[in-house]
Amino acid sequence: MSSRQPEAHVLPLRARMSAPHVDVDRETAEAAATTLLAALGLPLDSPHMRETPRRMVAAYAEMLTAPSFDFTTFPNSEEYDELVVVEDIPVRSLCEHHMLPFVGVAHVGYLPADHVLGLSKLARVVDLYSHRAQTQERLTKQVAEHLQEHLTPRGVGVVIEAEHTCMTLRGVRAPGTRTVTSALLGTLRTHPSSRAEFLDLVRGTRPR
Repeated sequence: MSSRQPEAHVLPLRARMSAPHVDVDRETAEAAATTLLAALGLPLDSPHMRETPRRMVAAYAEMLTAPSFDFTTFPNSEEYDELVVVEDIPVRSLCEHHMLPFVGVAHVGYLPADHVLGLSKLARVVDLYSHRAQTQERLTKQVAEHLQEHLTPRGVGVVIEAEHTCMTLRGVRAPGTRTVTSALLGTLRTHPSSRAEFLDLVRGTRPR
């Protein structure tokens, strides 16, 4: 007779994840956008720009509002103990210094302990923290710390590569430049071979 336990122990665990609630005062924001654009000398009485303040506010509200999701984990029944890495997760965020977008990809990995994560949730975590005004360094660290806190793996690694339009469209105007940031926690920070394995996998995703 099989000694296999009932399957009830493999039911997923779900935790609802939401960004901090922010009240968007669209009326005040549209009035401010109108004042700003007019002060910049733009012809808001033109039929082409009459709705621009409203569209501008809607665009920023969308970029700063992250959808909620269920952070779904499963017991590591197979006792899998190798890296899990999801590459090229889209990143779209806003530089808090200029309120211009930075866009790129994130490579996120972890070494499982007692639980494994639904793969799409790695992308969801990146998306959750991307919808805010911030620095790339902070975004990278927040994604890593979220996974460490809510999944409690043996290690977490996050690498983000992004192009900042505040540097490519203005200022130094250096198109094609990428900023690379990383955050390594747990075994991926302290164990040299695990750290090297993760970084080698990530480097393999970069264009030559």
